[in-house]
Amino acid sequence: MKADVDTKAGNRYRIEALAKGLDVLRLFDETVTELKLREISDRTGIPMPTAFRVVATLEEGGFLERSEDGTIRPGVAVLTLGSAALRGSGLVQVSEQPLRRLAETTGETVNMGVLLGDEVLYLVRLRNSDLVTANVQVGSTLPAPVTSMGKLLLAYLPEQERRDLLGGYDFSRAVGPNAARSAADLEPGLAAIRDDGYALQDQEVAAGLRSVSVPVLGRDGAPAAAINIAVAANRHTVADLRGPLLDALRATAEDISVRLRAL
Repeated sequence: MKADVDTKAGNRYRIEALAKGLDVLRLFDETVTELKLREISDRTGIPMPTAFRVVATLEEGGFLERSEDGTIRPGVAVLTLGSAALRGSGLVQVSEQPLRRLAETTGETVNMGVLLGDEVLYLVRLRNSDLVTANVQVGSTLPAPVTSMGKLLLAYLPEQERRDLLGGYDFSRAVGPNAARSAADLEPGLAAIRDDGYALQDQEVAAGLRSVSVPVLGRDGAPAAAINIAVAANRHTVADLRGPLLDALRATAEDISVRLRAL
């Protein structure tokens, strides 16, 4: 009965114009950075005249911008909102000091991320300038099955939820030479991660990159996020990642977990 009441209440207070605007903004991500008005209409199912008005309103507010050829892309206001949301996150706030200390003591790149569908969303990134990577920054996403943080968070998902998520994942997206090419290839490694309590990434994101990740645990004892140390493969072996770097990472994760549970 409660579910019915909640659903009705949600419908009663729903603002359709706002919902349409949010649907439009959700079209844009790391892989879709610009669209034509017709594409926006087709992808959202919003009729062209309505899509025109929604886009014009978002454009006026600075959330979208339009180029001379009519291409539409996210505006500066969207970046401001995203930055404010990340900076205001309690998880990010309690993590920054321990992560900065970890980056300083190890001299390596340190990241924090959470699972967003079949991708990892980067909440914190403290980059060592010696690490040559793709243009990953706070707010960026990478495919979860090829990253140490993503694999770790996938490993702790309920089995059916993980299967459903990976069932729709396109493994052909992987570019790293050692990346899994199917869910069947990936699953044994996830089982090992659950046993070991950490995840390794050995040139699965891209050639020349390695990383090790451990969970940050919330009040319920489940992973609230993952943190990792990322290194250049020509400077650190997989064995290196299982040594002092993993010890330092685990100590930092415990520090953050204690702070998070105190919120």
